[in-house]
Amino acid sequence: MAEGVIGIVGAGTMGSGIAQLAVQNGHEVVLRDIEDDLVEDGLADVREGLDEAAERDIIDDADAAFDLLEGTTEIDRLTADATFIVEAVPEKMDLKQSVFEELDANTDSDVVLGTNTSSLSVTEIANVTEDPERVIGTHFFNPPVKMKLLEVITGHHTSEETIERVEEFAEDVGRESILVEDYPGFATSRLGLVLGMEAARMVQEGVASAEDIDTAMEMGYNFPVGPLKLGDHNGWDVRVEVGEYLADELGHEVYRPPQNVKKMVRAGDYGVKTGRGFYDWDDD
Repeated sequence: MAEGVIGIVGAGTMGSGIAQLAVQNGHEVVLRDIEDDLVEDGLADVREGLDEAAERDIIDDADAAFDLLEGTTEIDRLTADATFIVEAVPEKMDLKQSVFEELDANTDSDVVLGTNTSSLSVTEIANVTEDPERVIGTHFFNPPVKMKLLEVITGHHTSEETIERVEEFAEDVGRESILVEDYPGFATSRLGLVLGMEAARMVQEGVASAEDIDTAMEMGYNFPVGPLKLGDHNGWDVRVEVGEYLADELGHEVYRPPQNVKKMVRAGDYGVKTGRGFYDWDDD
């Protein structure tokens, strides 16, 4: 799979991060979004990330890596040469299904179609395509260029060939892959949401401050980052959507966001991307 062009749908945080990861490892990438401004923002994010990687001697030549990247709003440019396309749009089932309907209609049946969902059913997404065998979950973690895991999720009809091709891609870009069945929350979101929401409840109940709860997990359990700081990085708006979905799907209230998280999200305080969450990020 290393010889193919990688297509990415969605030039936001995850899409641009996956694009940077791919070009850093020598892949040609076509990054698509629905508006020119969104595409340009995504390209600028990749450029900034590549410059930082070059400064830290992670890559030798930021210009050469950036030359492997093309931005577009056109479906024809996205699909012209791609052998593997990753969808990285917001966590809304109807939106993801509409993307996959379009991809299915504009690609050959041997093009692998991956969804970067962190919780939604891969089988349900694949159900709108004529070839569900080529649809698979490719859950990257934020930021994709630093997080070493790729959670690979098999839909009901995902073929062995599709799995093998994605696992080869993961190895090619230096990611450890795990294989997970299509079940609500998969392996990572299901466990991560429990910890994040319980930590938020502890803040709400006055058990300890966000800083002290995170320090407890970092120093006491050797977590690289505490659950509340991680939630700020991931975005509490996304976590609320995923938490509500898992609570309904699995029937366990432990996934349900507490009131302090809901209030924070209603106020527009999502975390790092808005400058404020459980922490103040404006100075960072």
